[in-house]
Amino acid sequence: MNSGFLTSKPVALLLFLAALNISRAQTNAPGSHSATNTAAMNHSTPFQKPSPDQLKKQLSPMQYRVTQQAGTEPPFQNEFWNSKQHGLYVDVVSGEALFSSLDKFDSGCGWPSFTRPLPGKKLVEKTDTSLGMTRVEVRSNEADSHLGHVFEDGPAPGGLRYCINSASLRFVPLADMAKAGYGAYLEPFIKAGLYQAGPKPVTAKKE
Repeated sequence: MNSGFLTSKPVALLLFLAALNISRAQTNAPGSHSATNTAAMNHSTPFQKPSPDQLKKQLSPMQYRVTQQAGTEPPFQNEFWNSKQHGLYVDVVSGEALFSSLDKFDSGCGWPSFTRPLPGKKLVEKTDTSLGMTRVEVRSNEADSHLGHVFEDGPAPGGLRYCINSASLRFVPLADMAKAGYGAYLEPFIKAGLYQAGPKPVTAKKE
């Protein structure tokens, strides 16, 4: 059957493959705000960072300036600085999971602040001597996106404050995490009583 389809309908096959490639390209678009970017989220394929020209098309001017040119967005005038929603914050370029709302706190600085990255997640740290001061810059692992800086003036017990630009992040609401491919990060929300896992499959009893 397969060989007959290939020989009798070559045009249909080509159209099918073209549509499949387009679908994959749309799914993997780093600047996409869709909650179904499962290729990047599930890491089923290695992340390939787009070219600067592609990123300029996929990201907003502020997202590009922050993530690719180590820019800083205005405080108190960005998307997530005062957000109280529960969910996951991921790299706007690659979809790499970075921070949880469970670790977000109001530091009063005007940018989203977190006490830590996701458990087990290590960000790239670099010394930043710009603006006449020495700071520790943090960047994502997969896309090398500039995220912000980490300071040692955070709350106990860790004492750290990850001051992150909203423009470097995409938010995945708690209710959408499973279908968006981030189900592995739900356990802390379940333990906190914020999310109820689906019922376990029932197995038939043997007579």
